[in-house]
Amino acid sequence: MPKTACLIGHGDLVIWFEGSAERLRRSFAAVGITQFIDEQALPDQRGPVILVRADAVIDGPLVKALLEAPGSVLLANGPHQGTPLAAHATSDFPAAAAVLREEPGVAMPTGLQPVRAAELGASYWKALRKREEPYALLPSPHDLAQTEWRMFMGTYKGATDFVTKWLWPRPAFYVTRLCARLGITPNQITALSLVSVIAAFYWFWQGSWWLGLLAGWLMTFLDTVDGKLARITLRSSKFGNFFDHSIDLIHPPFWYLAWGIGLQQGPLALAPDDLAIVLTVIVGGYLLQRVIEGISIWRFRLEIHIWRRVDTWFRLVTARRNPNLVLLTLATVAGWPDVGLAAVAVWTAVCLLLHGLQLVQAWWATRNGQKLRSWMTEPD
Repeated sequence: MPKTACLIGHGDLVIWFEGSAERLRRSFAAVGITQFIDEQALPDQRGPVILVRADAVIDGPLVKALLEAPGSVLLANGPHQGTPLAAHATSDFPAAAAVLREEPGVAMPTGLQPVRAAELGASYWKALRKREEPYALLPSPHDLAQTEWRMFMGTYKGATDFVTKWLWPRPAFYVTRLCARLGITPNQITALSLVSVIAAFYWFWQGSWWLGLLAGWLMTFLDTVDGKLARITLRSSKFGNFFDHSIDLIHPPFWYLAWGIGLQQGPLALAPDDLAIVLTVIVGGYLLQRVIEGISIWRFRLEIHIWRRVDTWFRLVTARRNPNLVLLTLATVAGWPDVGLAAVAVWTAVCLLLHGLQLVQAWWATRNGQKLRSWMTEPD
């Protein structure tokens, strides 16, 4: 794969509070481009070169896909559809640069083939468990807001819960934008999220339902913001990913335990045996669902939530933190926090059975010779 890139033209437009040229440098550096040369050095260049318009905005999957597609000229989608944005050239570099500059009368050099984003095989993004055409944009000042929104939505996972998918995007966009403007880092947001986790645990333990729910919902919102901020500002790190996912994985059972203890301090206390059963179902069900997900990845090399369309739809409401918080919130509004905890237990048990059924169906399919693939990798 090429190790050299050249930015064509000027990237003066500020996108997400950073010049487009600098964003491109960091995007390509992240996938192994170790050298950037000036246009004047192209005639003397030996070996393949990635040429990119300095004012282009290219989604992460396309950056990697372009490196693996010699002879490809990536065309823009969006408002400037069809405009050449980048090329993986192996020879005649000045001619390829002229194509990107859109010089009058310049023909496509021999050996280069225009391709759309969807044709580069990057429509399924495994890291975000989704299928959509990655963006390849040529933004301008008058459509900058639409460009930033498209970039932001491109950071969302395809398989997630309904709160994250439908409720959080618009407010998270503005908060992420504010954080980017102020230079707040993703890890700082994750640290604040951890504080919210602890605060929710404390207030649930005390039976202060509304304060606990406020802290809990703040945590879930910040959990959306930190990941989006990391991806949109190209500040992802192994530590940040570990930090964020560790909090996500560990805290939910402790919230339910604290909620149960908080109930015992008021007039809605459950009988000790009933409380033990409810908490065992919730915590045990949560852990077993995680085990099922792990078995699916280990045994079938596939996340169970993206196998079939119905599995992805089920992920919207499965008994994970956000749908369970909705149950607890609705019950608290009605004045029945005890019923809320029982509802979480019932829904956890139902979802555990359904996830177990998914695992059995996956095992049966492979036993009959089927290789499991995500529906997102299949053509429409």
